Amino acid sequence: MTEISRRKSDHLRIVTEGRGAQDRLDSGFDQVRFLHQALPDLDMDAVDTGTRFLGRSLGAPLLISAMTGGPEEAERINLHIAEACAHHRIALSVGSQRIAVEAGGNGGLGASLRARAPQIPILGNIGAVQLNYGFGVAQAQRAVDMIQADALILHLNPLQEAIQEGGDRNFAALLPRIEELATSLPVPLGVKEVGAGLSAPVARRLIDAGVTILDVAGAGGTSWARVEAERGPDRLQALAVPFHDWGIPTTASLRAIAPMMGPDRVLVGSGGVRHGLDAARAIRLGADLVGQAARALPAARHSAEALSDHLSDVVTQLRIAMFCTGSGDLAALRRAPLLVPGPGGQWSQATGMETGDAGL
Repeated sequence: MTEISRRKSDHLRIVTEGRGAQDRLDSGFDQVRFLHQALPDLDMDAVDTGTRFLGRSLGAPLLISAMTGGPEEAERINLHIAEACAHHRIALSVGSQRIAVEAGGNGGLGASLRARAPQIPILGNIGAVQLNYGFGVAQAQRAVDMIQADALILHLNPLQEAIQEGGDRNFAALLPRIEELATSLPVPLGVKEVGAGLSAPVARRLIDAGVTILDVAGAGGTSWARVEAERGPDRLQALAVPFHDWGIPTTASLRAIAPMMGPDRVLVGSGGVRHGLDAARAIRLGADLVGQAARALPAARHSAEALSDHLSDVVTQLRIAMFCTGSGDLAALRRAPLLVPGPGGQWSQATGMETGDAGL
């Protein structure tokens, strides 16, 4: 096993064991409260959770992200995810394909993935910083081709690389390289953080560079500073402690970035998404899709059936939230009235809530 493969396997183990979660900073989802509709005027069975993404029809606005380990484990986990996502018609984003691209094989990320899930969007994934370490259009195209991806996601992880022993820390002049990919690849280009959130200024620069998919991947879920520290000696663990809860909460990222997204762009809300109610909250704050990784990982490691059960619960929870807000479809959910937080932990209705703008 190479050092990179060993590190990826460690990541899976640490996250699955719950040792990578942020302690004191949450995603902010609990501060988003819907106005309950006691008379929803809907048949719950008729609630439509469907949407479209990258020209494909989805059963729900969900995206499952994978964190790959060594090639054998990566293949098993990703096939479980592909089967479950295909069953529910949910999008799939693979974990980093760096190992596969550098090794010349597929690292467990090959044609079998598309064969298991021929109808759903599949997103490739490489680290943006690798564009400063020898990766370019050819390597990005290889990542797309090996899984017949509908889009390629570049992940931004400066905090993780800063903590990681031997991390790749040269993030200088990356934006022109990102823009080159956006104009050269035949598929849409996306960018995501990995748990510290995207700010509005960074989002604007990425949009101006031609990026069409943004995944905020905000703080409140997995802390990659903590994950990397868990792999290291005591001194590294002590060094990382102040950064365990670093980042922009997911809801703050969504609120800031949603207004700048147009009809040809896709905003993904991820980071600390626990269940279908959080998914509904993310949609209400402007997300087009909602991503989940760590919460789905234990089931994905176990079996496709276990992950399918997990996804079924998430979709059902989303449907319940839509039903109890009187939202027959996702467009209506985006206008659902919210309660407004007040002093002393009280919540209230507000004048003008019928516009759906209260609380934003």
